[in-house]
Amino acid sequence: MNRKQFLSKLESSLKSLPANERQDILQDFEEHFAIGLQEGKTEEQISASLGSPHQIAKDMVAAYHLERAESKATLGNMLRAVWATIGLGFFNLAIVLGPFIALAGIILSGWITGIAFIASPFLFLMNAVLYPETFGLFYLFVSIAACGTGLFIAIGMYFATRTLMQGFIRYLRWNVNLIKGGLKNG
Repeated sequence: MNRKQFLSKLESSLKSLPANERQDILQDFEEHFAIGLQEGKTEEQISASLGSPHQIAKDMVAAYHLERAESKATLGNMLRAVWATIGLGFFNLAIVLGPFIALAGIILSGWITGIAFIASPFLFLMNAVLYPETFGLFYLFVSIAACGTGLFIAIGMYFATRTLMQGFIRYLRWNVNLIKGGLKNG
């Protein structure tokens, strides 16, 4: 495959990246070809030594989305990073998607529990308005205590969510490094 074919395939595989990122990557590979030609290599030899443009693009897209998730850990960035990492290989479907679903379930259940506890006094009062005969001060105080517990759970979930997302991003980075060629000792 010559330079033009290689860069064309690489560019089409990088279409999910912003234009400026795509241009930077293509410019780097243009320079790689220029240096190789100066060393006396043919375009075919250079493209063969670089590998598959499609696989290079997958690696670049995964790295880009991981960097975005590290710099701004939003749900959208996290999902894009997970999806890009899964795209590196079929093996990653179970290795990345399974832990992500488990982690998302833990985080979601914690938030739902905290919100339900916080809402308990409102739900108790709504029940007392609809069914006045069920009103009891003991249950009111229990619901207020549950609301306080819910506030502590929500605060804990805020910090747990941040910590778990950062840990999962590190796991994705480790996984990408493992797929790219193994972990380096040292």
